[in-house]
Amino acid sequence: QATTNPTAAAQYAAIAALTGPTEPITAMREAFAKRRTLMVEGLRKIPGFNCPMPEGAFYVFPDVTGLIGKRAGERVLDNDVTVATWLLEDARVAVVPGSPFGAPGFLRFSYAASEQQIEEGLRRITEAVSRLR
Repeated sequence: QATTNPTAAAQYAAIAALTGPTEPITAMREAFAKRRTLMVEGLRKIPGFNCPMPEGAFYVFPDVTGLIGKRAGERVLDNDVTVATWLLEDARVAVVPGSPFGAPGFLRFSYAASEQQIEEGLRRITEAVSRLR
C-alpha cells in the first residue's frame, strides 16, 4: 500500500467532532486535569519520587532515581526497569520504565483511570516504598 486516506467513517466522525456539542470535551478535560493533579501531588509525597506537572497527555513521568540503590528484600533496585518490575510485583501497580523512551531513571504512570484507582495505586506505592531499606 503506497497511500492511505481517512475512511468515510473517520471523516464523518471528524465532522461531528468539529460541529457537535463541546460540553463532553470540557467535562473530560476537567476530569483529566483533576486526575493529573491528584497523581502528581500524590507521587510528590512519596520518598524517592520527583514528579513534574505535565502540560499535556494523560500520563506523568516522574524521576525515581531516589529509589535506585534501595533494597526490596534481597532485590536491589538498580535501575528504572527493576523499579517498574518491583512495583508490579510488590505493589501490584503497572508502570512503564523510562529507559525505552530514552529516559533511564524515570517511570511512566497513566492517569487515564478513575480517581479511586489512582488513590489506591498511590496507597500501594506508598506502602511498598515504606518497606524499602
